[in-house]
Amino acid sequence: MGQYIFKMPDIGEGVTEAEITEWHVKVGDKVEEDDPVCDAMTDKATVELTAPATGVVTSVGCAAGEIMAIGGDLIIFETDGNVESPIPTPIKMEVPKKEKPKPAPKPKTKPKTKTAPAPVIASAPSSKPLASPAVRRRAEDQDIDLSLVPASGKAGQITHKDLDAYAKGSGSSLQKLAGGTEIKVTGMRRIIAERMSESKRRIPHFSYVEAIDMTEIERTRVHLNSIRANSIQAGHQPKLTLMPFFMRAIVKAVKLWPQCNATFDDDANGGPGIITQHNSVHIGMAAQTPGGLMVPVIRHAESLDIWQLAVEIARIGEAAKTGSIAPAELSGSTISLTSLGKLAGIMATPVINRPEVAILCPNKIVDTPVIENGQMVVRKMMNFSTSFDHRVVDGFHAAEMVAYIKGLLEHPATLFLD
Repeated sequence: MGQYIFKMPDIGEGVTEAEITEWHVKVGDKVEEDDPVCDAMTDKATVELTAPATGVVTSVGCAAGEIMAIGGDLIIFETDGNVESPIPTPIKMEVPKKEKPKPAPKPKTKPKTKTAPAPVIASAPSSKPLASPAVRRRAEDQDIDLSLVPASGKAGQITHKDLDAYAKGSGSSLQKLAGGTEIKVTGMRRIIAERMSESKRRIPHFSYVEAIDMTEIERTRVHLNSIRANSIQAGHQPKLTLMPFFMRAIVKAVKLWPQCNATFDDDANGGPGIITQHNSVHIGMAAQTPGGLMVPVIRHAESLDIWQLAVEIARIGEAAKTGSIAPAELSGSTISLTSLGKLAGIMATPVINRPEVAILCPNKIVDTPVIENGQMVVRKMMNFSTSFDHRVVDGFHAAEMVAYIKGLLEHPATLFLD
């Protein structure tokens, strides 16, 4: 008999770890090669992993809902001896030797009472505590010093359970109330929580809201839909919503304010970071799905007309809701657009999709009385909410860009000019 160690494979997209959301096997199960063994989720997608060999499961590397580092021991199989994988040598953590205390000098006169010997104080380990990036981020968010957390993971690695135990032992500021229900934060909800916390912690947001008269753009939208409904192309393209018009306005605006169609890698260049202004406009479209918030990407929006944008929005939105979207379609956005549709309130303060530097959010259109040429008239008014990264975008430039978008939407013909 032999052993085969199935290590956590590199799923791609540069990820260093993944959450094992569900196990399809347990210890003692006989597994054939290519049988599904577990589902692994990254911040990009969920992937089903299959067995690389035939054998009996003798050990699994973690429980469902826990994080497994790329290259970690995922499953150990007992094989028939034809396939073997050597068991890796455990990582040894070097701990400095204890320093012997210097003997205390002998007193000149004999003391009247016996004194306790001086205690031996061991120097603290100088090595960096072992922990995955997710554990480090969580510890930083909770202001926990990892060097104080006892480790229970393999080779002395600190796990999420270790953080839970340490926080509980240190005294939690949260008190459980009778009759409540505890829900473990796993899967997509865990990823959303981590990414939103990281964005708010690392990006100095500022928000800007402008009122836009949507009366004319609504008339244009309704008119274009009626024309298309009577054409031979009816049925092949979805009806226009306002989203394609907003995307068209964004494409035109970022040509003049390229610092808003950018990404900011604040870890690069030794800490100050690198800002990349992008020529292509890849618009992230924040969408609510049964699995949680997702941001599918409309690529090269600058090359699509209003109708093509409508088709792509419908296609990618449906794929996100049904879970059939490709991982590549959930990354690479350069600016984001989010909306709650008919549920949208009067304003919002959207969270930037890091590493982008801007996000825009249309709100509810409300019939509002306004004064026009000395007369009170009813117009379709909407607040347009935006958030920007103040390290990259100055408030003056943000206001300029939003005012430009306002002008485009209030005079729809300008959206179709090159």
